[in-house]
Amino acid sequence: MTRSFSDGAAAGGPIIDGFEVTLVELPVSTVRSHGSGDVAGAVRNVVLKLKAGGLTGWGEASPWSVFTGTAEAAAAALERYLCPMVMGRSPGRIAALMREADRVLVGHAEAKAALEMALLDLAGQAAGCSAAELLGGVVRESIPLSVSLADPDLDADMALAERLLADGVRIFKIKTGFMDHPAELRRLERLRSIMPEDARLRVDYNQGLQPHEAKPRLRDLDGFGFDFIEQPVARPHLDSMAALTRSLATPILADESVFSPNDAFEVARRKAADVVSIKIMKTGGILRGKEVAAICEAAGMACYGGDMFESGLAHAAGTHLVATTPNITLGCEFYHATYYLVEDLLTEPFPVREGRVHVPAGPGLGVAVDEDKLKRYAVGR
Repeated sequence: MTRSFSDGAAAGGPIIDGFEVTLVELPVSTVRSHGSGDVAGAVRNVVLKLKAGGLTGWGEASPWSVFTGTAEAAAAALERYLCPMVMGRSPGRIAALMREADRVLVGHAEAKAALEMALLDLAGQAAGCSAAELLGGVVRESIPLSVSLADPDLDADMALAERLLADGVRIFKIKTGFMDHPAELRRLERLRSIMPEDARLRVDYNQGLQPHEAKPRLRDLDGFGFDFIEQPVARPHLDSMAALTRSLATPILADESVFSPNDAFEVARRKAADVVSIKIMKTGGILRGKEVAAICEAAGMACYGGDMFESGLAHAAGTHLVATTPNITLGCEFYHATYYLVEDLLTEPFPVREGRVHVPAGPGLGVAVDEDKLKRYAVGR
């Protein structure tokens, strides 16, 4: 049985009648080094449980303090502002509710992404269809998976790469910007030496270079045949990004420089990148992510499905975004649940098979949170 959301309660659709916000600390398997800092031990995320008429919708906020914000701030944003705003409302009014969320609270993109996920999950379950169907249907049934290599222990990264190759992964993003340049060149050479001919390689500086040093260092990378060089300098340095885009043969990808549709427009206007990474934690959800992708498509810039340190829950939402957006053509990096977290939060494994992410087929997001695991990793509610 399907239900219409057009008139809210009058049309018989469910009404949001409860929520729970849980701060979790998820153990990770190794140290990961980035140009903007290290991640080790555990990551802190926020899980939202939104209830409506006996249905449960799930959402996740996955911040990083050096990138977007803190989990504690996201939890407070959901608990104090965003969830009370949607109480008594129809979850099917997603676009209207997310516009209202922007009026109620400035910023806090990760918290808004979690809210939108939960709304999509509820709306899809109530309508008996997947989030992808609500978003217009898939343009791709599966997505090539890119896995980042970021362990400062090179031997450990080599071993991980061998495991990934055996699992069918053929896209690797090598994190750079956290050691001196000659050492990084040696690291890149060693990792490239074990790759088969069909492997595709990328590098990501995570803003790790100063503008004055970026051009000579990146010219040394031009001969490696990388798909792209991601965010070599800090977010505000669009003039430097534009100069690198003009002068290098390897495409430049903007990540931290593009959070919003306005950012995408400015990068396109200034020709400050060739390609763009879209993350729902940056844009504040799937709908805004699609706006970014549309601007990039109009400017002739392809897009990549990025992520933060997410569980399979946020990965599922990101998969629905990439699967339904024609211009996100460079694969996705939804690997943390499978290859980085010690344990995922989902009841079933996140669907990665033979180096590809497959679109969850069930109603809503198509995944469910294991509430016993949620309690085990909770550090606050």
